[in-house]
Amino acid sequence: MSFEAIVELRDVWKAYPLHNIFHRSLREDIANLFRKRSSCDPQNEFLALQGVSLQVARGSCIGLYGHNGAGKSTILKVIARVTYPDRGEVWVRGRVAPLIEIGAGFHPDLTGRENIFVNGTILGMSLATVRQRMEEIIAFAELDKFIDLPIKKYSSGMYLRLGFSVAIHSGAEILLLDEILAVGDVHFQEKCMKKILELKGQGCTVVVVSHDRQRLEKVCDSILTVERGKVLGRPR
Repeated sequence: MSFEAIVELRDVWKAYPLHNIFHRSLREDIANLFRKRSSCDPQNEFLALQGVSLQVARGSCIGLYGHNGAGKSTILKVIARVTYPDRGEVWVRGRVAPLIEIGAGFHPDLTGRENIFVNGTILGMSLATVRQRMEEIIAFAELDKFIDLPIKKYSSGMYLRLGFSVAIHSGAEILLLDEILAVGDVHFQEKCMKKILELKGQGCTVVVVSHDRQRLEKVCDSILTVERGKVLGRPR
C-alpha cells in the first residue's frame, strides 16, 4: 500500500516569549501593545517546538504522547493553523476539525443548539448540513435535556461532549483531538474511542494527543513520543 501523507511537518520550530506564557495581568497585556518588540532573545523565550518533522498517512490514527508542556498541543495548533511556525513548513491536505480546547468556538450566552450552528459553520459545514445532522449531534453528546440552555451553565464535561460531537459529525478529513481520552466519565471516554475507530475505518485521519499511553494504544496505529518540543523516533 502506498503512503500518502495528508499532514506533513518539516523542521518546524515555534517559540513563545516567556512573558506571554506566564503573565496574567491585564496591565501587562495593555502595556505589551505599546512595547517595541526586541530582537530574539533565547533567554526570554520558551521553545515549544524544536525542529519537528513528521508525516501522517491518510486514513491513519496517530497518537502524540508526552507529559504536560512537551509540545503535543502546539503540534496540533500548527496543523490546525491556530498558530503558525516561526520556521519550517506545514502541509495539510484536507479539511480539519480541531478539538484542542474545551469550549473553543462556543459562545457562553448562546444555547447548545445555537452553538452547534456556530461551531459547525466554523468547521466548514453548511447551515443545511448542520440542520440535517443536528439530532445526531445532540444524541451523541447526550445533551437532549440541556440543549436549549445557555452553555455557560454547562459543566466542562458537557462542553467536551458537545464539542466532540460537532467535530465528528463535521465531515472533516482530519480530526485533531487534545486529551479527549482523559476527560469526562468512563462511559463517554469509551464511546469516543469506539467512534474514533469507526471514523478511521471510514477513511478519516485522526491525530490524538494524550499523556495516557495505554489509552492511545487502544485506538492508534502509531504513537510518537514528544519531549521538550522534539518528536522522538518514528511511528512504529
